[in-house]
Amino acid sequence: GAPRVPPGSAPVPSLLSLAVTSEQIEHLHRRFKQLSQDQLTIRKENFDSIPDLEFNPIRGKIVHAFFDKRNLRQESDGLAEEINFEDFLTIMSYFRPIEMNMDEEQLDRFRKEKLKFLFHMYDSDHDGKITLQEYRNVVEELLSGNPHLEKESARSIADGAMMEAASICVGQMGPDQVYEGITFEDFLKMWQGIDIETKMHVRFLNVDTIAHCY
Repeated sequence: GAPRVPPGSAPVPSLLSLAVTSEQIEHLHRRFKQLSQDQLTIRKENFDSIPDLEFNPIRGKIVHAFFDKRNLRQESDGLAEEINFEDFLTIMSYFRPIEMNMDEEQLDRFRKEKLKFLFHMYDSDHDGKITLQEYRNVVEELLSGNPHLEKESARSIADGAMMEAASICVGQMGPDQVYEGITFEDFLKMWQGIDIETKMHVRFLNVDTIAHCY
């Protein structure tokens, strides 16, 4: 039958599109209540209580993604101050595993939704492009836990990776050309053939039953 929303939570009209079972919803609702401390909404500071996130170098970007209105499929841009259970389910839908009965069109849409979520994590200024600075910031954050790597080395790695991405997306660039950044269409090309479906994990939320986290 249709998934049952736990008592006391907001109605979730989009649940059928999430294709999750009532057991999974109840599991997520328990986790939501734990994070929110039994409140109806979650704020950014609620994520401070997650041990697995404490030393994650891109902790800020992960938390940011939960409140990004683009990911919440809202008309307006920017960040939400708080999210309710329906919003929480919307974010968790990006981490769903592939369903065996998905046809090719559904798989393509499913993959694009995951990549759009990932793109938004990189596109920190919400301008629809990943600039060299944004890309460098992510690389530096990821490498920040390595005491043997100097900042200049991290910048060089980011620059090299970005130029490689640019050459993939727009072909060989001339010496006077300026690459303004990666669009989402470019991003799709970069990830072509890469198994994004098994690389998006949410282990820190302990929701293995819905997200196949490892």
